[in-house]
Amino acid sequence: MAHKKVNLPQKTCSVCQRPFTWRKKWEKDWEQVIYCSERCRRGEKVRVTK
Repeated sequence: MAHKKVNLPQKTCSVCQRPFTWRKKWEKDWEQVIYCSERCRRGEKVRVTK
């Protein structure tokens, strides 16, 4: 039986300010996750260097 996705934790992306939900791939380091996607992670570096 599949689990329900309604009880997953959420965070807000530090770049785009959109909410994103916990993913299995972040299971071990959820506390350190601050970006919703690879695109936002790369975008942060571009914004800092300008």
